[in-house]
Amino acid sequence: MLSADYEHDFDTECATAGEAPRIAAAAALLEMGDRLGLVSLIATGDEVTVESLAKAADLPESGVAGYCEALESAAIIVPVGTSGTVFRAADDFATIRHQAGFVSWTMNANRPFIENARAFLTDPSRGTGIDMRDGREVAVSSEWMGSVAFYPAALSTILRSKPEIVVDLGAGTCRLLIEILRRLPQSRAVGLDLDGPSCEAARQAAEAAVLADRLQVIHRSIQSIADDPSPLEGADVIHGGFVFHDMMPEEEQTADRVLANCREALRDGGIMAITEAVPYLRNERERRFSAAVTYYHRQFMKRRLLSEDEWKRKLRSAGFTRVESIELPFPTGRLFVAER
Repeated sequence: MLSADYEHDFDTECATAGEAPRIAAAAALLEMGDRLGLVSLIATGDEVTVESLAKAADLPESGVAGYCEALESAAIIVPVGTSGTVFRAADDFATIRHQAGFVSWTMNANRPFIENARAFLTDPSRGTGIDMRDGREVAVSSEWMGSVAFYPAALSTILRSKPEIVVDLGAGTCRLLIEILRRLPQSRAVGLDLDGPSCEAARQAAEAAVLADRLQVIHRSIQSIADDPSPLEGADVIHGGFVFHDMMPEEEQTADRVLANCREALRDGGIMAITEAVPYLRNERERRFSAAVTYYHRQFMKRRLLSEDEWKRKLRSAGFTRVESIELPFPTGRLFVAER
């Protein structure tokens, strides 16, 4: 029989642990599922079978059955019927995936920085480590985080504008654009990204959503807009999600030209919406994650994150008016909305 003191300590320790074990386990299971090509199928919310998942992902049914058993045990999926082979995503699947995204981005998308920290600190002249990361892993984990923490703010801002044409710079897998096109059936969109695998994933997602005829995916860098802004032509809304800081500090003049071209390309009354991270915030809600984000960018990526005031000045210098800053649920994130 446990002593009263031990029971009290055990209860206290469980309460202190909180969500950490659940989030960590979900992150591991969902990352595996993403690499297996299964998470996107489950995330639709439709009923799936072990057989259909195995066929779609070209995996043995026995392996998929074991993976589904783990997901069901973790309450990430729930059984449909009594066969034990039919499932659907749990009602809180989106929340689980969102929480897992923070672990995936912080620990795995940036794993090269953690593993090579000594080399970076020993050699201050070492170049940027941005290319050490897996671009698709960064895009997917960012998408999971953003599904609750920063996509909704950008999505609602864009939807209110009811754009005929919306452009996303650094669109990744084009999740944001696909959602916009679903909500606005008369709209068209352009997604531009430097990462080839992310562009291919975006094209596949557009095909799956029957939106390929309204979504143009362009494999190009955001920097290229400084000299060739043609993808922006006729846009009502231009969005850039966590991409402009990649040009700071060495390419800041290029970033300024990109912003100026965005302002010039927008139709009258159009808006520029920039989702960005600002450095080292000290409030209780944001300070810990903000510290990790800022340190990754400064120490390993050699990037300079701009403060809220710096972003407002930069947008006004590009010719925009009525610049607004919106605090996001994503710790360290801000949405800057600027009118042409």
